[in-house]
Amino acid sequence: MAETALAEVMTELAGLEDPKIRAVNEKHGDDHGVNLGKLRALAKRLKTQQELADRLWRTDDTAARLLAILVCRPKAFERDELDAMLREARTPKVHDWLVNYVVKKSPHAEELRVVWSADPDPVVASAGWALTTERVAKKPEGLDLAGLLDVIEAELKDAPDRLQWAMNHCLAQIGIEHAELRDRAVRIGERLEVLKDYPTPPGCTSPFAPVWIDEMVRRQHKAQEATVSRAEPRPSP
Repeated sequence: MAETALAEVMTELAGLEDPKIRAVNEKHGDDHGVNLGKLRALAKRLKTQQELADRLWRTDDTAARLLAILVCRPKAFERDELDAMLREARTPKVHDWLVNYVVKKSPHAEELRVVWSADPDPVVASAGWALTTERVAKKPEGLDLAGLLDVIEAELKDAPDRLQWAMNHCLAQIGIEHAELRDRAVRIGERLEVLKDYPTPPGCTSPFAPVWIDEMVRRQHKAQEATVSRAEPRPSP
């Protein structure tokens, strides 16, 4: 039955293939042509199926692996399985979804963060930095934030693209979340000018760290002011 289910799902995925979507995705290194909204709808219908997720992953097909990530149980994977899966993830979207939807929910996330951050493969290291950014935002206790800025300042400028993007995100997150280090984070970004000229669509925030930090802090202050305003007592009519 499991084999039949896999065959049925692969047939359904093939039916969702759109050459125009594939052409766009291939420009970003992703070799699939499935609309992600339709992929999510399929995952919602299938619900959680760990055995099916395992089989989908082993197909080495990008759309199948994205679906596997959506229907798996993140806590079902052992540490070494996740490590192997990350190294097998050939495309940026599979890599990103695996880290964000599976590894971040795993009890092995912290151990893998430390191991991956020190890996000589820049793509693997970028996953470690993504997990570090998550900790900067949600659980910074125990992190040497100043030390992270030292590493970023020394290595960001010449880092390969995906590693550079992940390190830059960490730089911005430190500046956004930690006021005592904000000025230093901004200065590092200004001096290195990484992603300063990155094309940013209207309505989106630039990934250039000084701009990113300023915009997110502005939004935080605006939200705080709105909360205070709603909490203030109003005079009776």
